[in-house]
Amino acid sequence: MPLTFDPIAEARRNWRRNDWGAVEAMSAATSITRAHQILLRRIDGTLEPLGLNFSRFEALALLHFSRAGSLPLGKIGDRLQVHPTSVTNTIDRLEADGLVIRRPHPNDRRTTLAGLTSLGRRRVQAAARALAEVDFGLDGMPSRDLNKVDEALTPLRRSAGDF
Repeated sequence: MPLTFDPIAEARRNWRRNDWGAVEAMSAATSITRAHQILLRRIDGTLEPLGLNFSRFEALALLHFSRAGSLPLGKIGDRLQVHPTSVTNTIDRLEADGLVIRRPHPNDRRTTLAGLTSLGRRRVQAAARALAEVDFGLDGMPSRDLNKVDEALTPLRRSAGDF
């Protein structure tokens, strides 16, 4: 049930009243965190009928975009910026659903490749269409605001070593 007041605005007032400092930073960080929760709920809700969540969709999309439709598990982790254990778990679940297949790397016996199956390719395309229909959970925000959000977060991502 929606609140009758903005809890972040209330936190900002309390923060300022207690002279804790960094009011704008606290408010922005809290807003970003709350927006992240909202987006994941909306994205995962859109993907659930397809048997996916956002992390599984990201892995499928990455494989779809690769030239060969397959990548080493380590490279998947690097590109998605997640721990190897998370990659293994994600690929295990996708493989169990018949969306990817593991196979040995043809030139490096130490490396395992994850590759899209034809079902995986169809599923990721359907998921991309479903997410586009709801603007990735950002429906209702004008394009100019979407661009502003992206631009505003780029320095944070850069300073964190994201790229």
